[in-house]
Amino acid sequence: MNIQKVALLGAGAVGAYFILGLSEKLGDNFIVVATGERKERLKKDGIIINDKHYHLNVKEPSEVTDIDLLLVSTKYGALTDTLDDIRQLVSEHTTVASLLNGIDSEQIIGEAIGMEHMIYSLMRISAERKGSSVFFDPSVTAGFFYGEANTNEKTERILAMEELLENTDIRCNFVPDILGDQWMKFATNVAFNLPQAVFSVGAGAYTDSEHIDFISRKLWDEVMAIATATGISLPSFPGIWKNTRNNARFSTLQDLDSKRQTEIDMFAGVMVQMGAELNIPVPYCEYTLHAIKALEEKNSGKFVY
Repeated sequence: MNIQKVALLGAGAVGAYFILGLSEKLGDNFIVVATGERKERLKKDGIIINDKHYHLNVKEPSEVTDIDLLLVSTKYGALTDTLDDIRQLVSEHTTVASLLNGIDSEQIIGEAIGMEHMIYSLMRISAERKGSSVFFDPSVTAGFFYGEANTNEKTERILAMEELLENTDIRCNFVPDILGDQWMKFATNVAFNLPQAVFSVGAGAYTDSEHIDFISRKLWDEVMAIATATGISLPSFPGIWKNTRNNARFSTLQDLDSKRQTEIDMFAGVMVQMGAELNIPVPYCEYTLHAIKALEEKNSGKFVY
């Protein structure tokens, strides 16, 4: 198996990591997929990553054939709307990796194209997007984590992907228990991404405020309860990372700061849905879901009084 042609759907902060890593190596065989106004903007302006300008090979789904690897990096809220594009891009031999946070994007995509196409993955990157510019520190970026759901061994397609990414700036991390790793990151996002967004404070509040720490712990406990019910084991509350800057603002707060729609449905929304299905109360997640949606409404100008 040999991966020669790669398509990226979603050229945001996470997608930029793969643009930086693959565009030079693959040339025209690295394709950014977009439609409408977004396509024209990306073709005209490209993207600036760490102050370097990248011109992009942008095509519509109907213009792309014979893709070996499809990287899906859309916003969670746009995922359902892109399923027709994904179906059009995927052929019998295409491997698909979802770069979205959360725990259900592989299932959503797999139900549309067949789970046999999916590998499981997640990203660990702290990036900031402002307009057409993306910034991240490569020296502290852990990168791309991946594995198979049904085996803890490297399959032929995993080896082919690693061969593709060898000698690039993309940091590769094979994870035998990729599902457990996804849940661990999901719990971290729910417990540390969301409370600071509600209160619009830097990450230092998790150590400086006993009240925000309390909320963070309760959210972690709710994710643990849901994970346990699905057969996933999570550790007890780990606390915020010691090397985190006090003024660090994670992705949900960055979205609110920029008056963009957040991905709260991917975090607290999924928790509320799974809690209802499993008959497990998740009151802190439910409150957080509505609190952040109310902040989105405020940003949109719904409250003019």
